[in-house]
Amino acid sequence: MQINNCTKADLPLLMNFYEMAREYQRTHSNRNWHPFEPENVLEEILDNRQWKLTEDGEVTAVFLTTYSDPVIWGARNEEPSVYLHRIVTHPAHHGKNNMQKIIAWAKEHGKSLGKQFIRMDTWGDNPRLVDYYIRCGFTLLEVVVPEDRSGFPAYYNFDSMSLLQMDIE
Repeated sequence: MQINNCTKADLPLLMNFYEMAREYQRTHSNRNWHPFEPENVLEEILDNRQWKLTEDGEVTAVFLTTYSDPVIWGARNEEPSVYLHRIVTHPAHHGKNNMQKIIAWAKEHGKSLGKQFIRMDTWGDNPRLVDYYIRCGFTLLEVVVPEDRSGFPAYYNFDSMSLLQMDIE
């Protein structure tokens, strides 16, 4: 298993993974991401924030990191954290512990950067997904209803958000 930064050549792969995720969301929940703009994803790649998990030469999952997320986390953003976003596992690899692999990587990555927490957010009205993240070791801090949504990315589609956190040990 390897986790590496995505490259410009991975842009079609990422767009495909995001479309697979949107299809999964449409069939398994009452929410789904709005489409992603390729130029924005390319910018994330060039910023070294897009990652891919590869096993036996096959990409099994992708995800995005950031180290600051004030729009979502407000005053808590001051606490040193690795934020995980847009985690997508290829449907053929569901149930193969990809989330645990990403968490193990994020702990080591965060530790090497002097971070204290791994953080995530997800829709506040999707208890099945929140419960899954709790089973993965995250703690639900709170469910928030942001009053000002002007700073949120266009692909966000929510009424409330669940904020989840895990200590980096």
